[in-house]
Amino acid sequence: MNIEVIPAEESQKSVLMHLMELYNHDFSEYTKEDVNEHGLFGYSYLDHYWTEEGRHPFFIKVDGYYAGFILVGTGRRYSTNEKAHSIAEFFVMRKYRGMNVGSFAAKYVFNLFKGEWEVRVLNANKPALPFWHKVVNEYTNGNNAYYPESTLDWDGIGYVFNSL
Repeated sequence: MNIEVIPAEESQKSVLMHLMELYNHDFSEYTKEDVNEHGLFGYSYLDHYWTEEGRHPFFIKVDGYYAGFILVGTGRRYSTNEKAHSIAEFFVMRKYRGMNVGSFAAKYVFNLFKGEWEVRVLNANKPALPFWHKVVNEYTNGNNAYYPESTLDWDGIGYVFNSL
C-alpha cells in the first residue's frame, strides 16, 4: 500500500469540495448539521486555503486513489503561540480507516511544518478520540500537553506539542 500526502492545488478545489461533502456527512453525526437548500453541507472557509497565509490543503492518496484530506490551519484554542499550526479538518474515507492511513498522514504533516501544533477533538466524535490520543502520543513519545474542556461553545479535548 502506497500512502501519499500531497498539496491540493487550487485547480483541484472541486475535488476537495466533493471530499468535504463526504466528511461533513460523516461529521454531521456529531455536529447535528443539516444540508442547505441545495442538498449540500458546504464549507465556508474552503477558498481561504489558497488565499490566506498559514492555511494549507492536502489530499491523502492510497495507491493513487483519493482517500481523504487534511486542512492545516492556524486556529488555536489552547496554544499561546501565534504561529502554531493546527489540524483544521481531517478526513479519511471509511474504506481506508484502520489501515494506518490517517496515522501516516497526520505524522507526515506534523513533520512538514516544524514548530508548535494544536490538535482538537470533539468529545462527541468517539472514534476520533482514541485515534488522536494514539497518534499524538506516538508522535511525541507522550511529551504533549493535554487539555480536556467543556464550555458553552466547545466540548472536547486538545493536544499541544512540538513537531520533532
